[in-house]
Amino acid sequence: MTSRRPIFSLGSINADFHVRVDRRPEPGETLIGRDFRALGGGKAANVALLAMRLGHPAHLFGRVGNDALAEQALAPLRLAGVDLSGVSPVDGCATAVSMISVPPDGDKGIVLAPNANDRWDEDGIAALEANIAGAPEGAVLVLDCEVPAEVAARAAAAAGRRRLTRVLDPSPAERVDDALLAEADFVLPNSAEAEALTGIAIDDAASGARAARRLIDRGAGAACVKLPGGGSVLAERGRLSLVRAPQVDVTDTTGAGDAFAGAFAVALAEGRDPVEAVRFATAAASHVVTGYGSQPAYPDREDVERLLAGVQAEPLDPPD
Repeated sequence: MTSRRPIFSLGSINADFHVRVDRRPEPGETLIGRDFRALGGGKAANVALLAMRLGHPAHLFGRVGNDALAEQALAPLRLAGVDLSGVSPVDGCATAVSMISVPPDGDKGIVLAPNANDRWDEDGIAALEANIAGAPEGAVLVLDCEVPAEVAARAAAAAGRRRLTRVLDPSPAERVDDALLAEADFVLPNSAEAEALTGIAIDDAASGARAARRLIDRGAGAACVKLPGGGSVLAERGRLSLVRAPQVDVTDTTGAGDAFAGAFAVALAEGRDPVEAVRFATAAASHVVTGYGSQPAYPDREDVERLLAGVQAEPLDPPD
């Protein structure tokens, strides 16, 4: 395991609170939920955990509060063997909290209080840059935007100087600008994020392809736009591909996008072609949505390989 290239993960670390609901509440209504779970979560934390599940060393960089919720967020990562030396507590601040309601169709709703995720100082950013500068050759950096924009931008630039592959999860989209896109070798928006970044409504493969090409025009090296009905469009310079997701029973979509990013990074670290990396990531994310809660539903390699045969890729003609 330790001979495999590491995944560096920068971004949010959360304490997740899940509850199932029969429907979304009306304004002013108290709705009774069930199956409450208190879990670890956050985009960067989820990426790091999945990398470990898939056999790669993972280094996590982020902030937690100096509170009891920090242990809820970090305990599953520590148990999995994630390197947490890049995680620092912030005095007088709560750990980020994500409140997640999951209706019967599995299409979760989330209220996020960023708290410590947004509390970085110059010393912390400089330490992050130094860690990235010392990364082993072949490491992959995955970063999201649930940390301050300056943190993401400087980490991406440091990774570029070190010639690491950089994978950007552009969430929330309002924190992404052209300068950050230009630092991304791959950007992985969902349909809503792609629309926010490009102004193109995503409702089929052709519109996904137009949005992906627009992101390349804005500076990204390559773009993979996830389609609302499942599957994704990968745009590289000179090539467009459609990757179809397998049919699965959806229980909870929480954390599927993070699993996609983590599995995609693992596949790149293993030297897979970008289309094959999207196939691998699609299989991982498809497994996640069949379980309840993000981290408890995360697959190991055998789970991913089992679904991989059902993930099809094909060339896509350029959109009009």
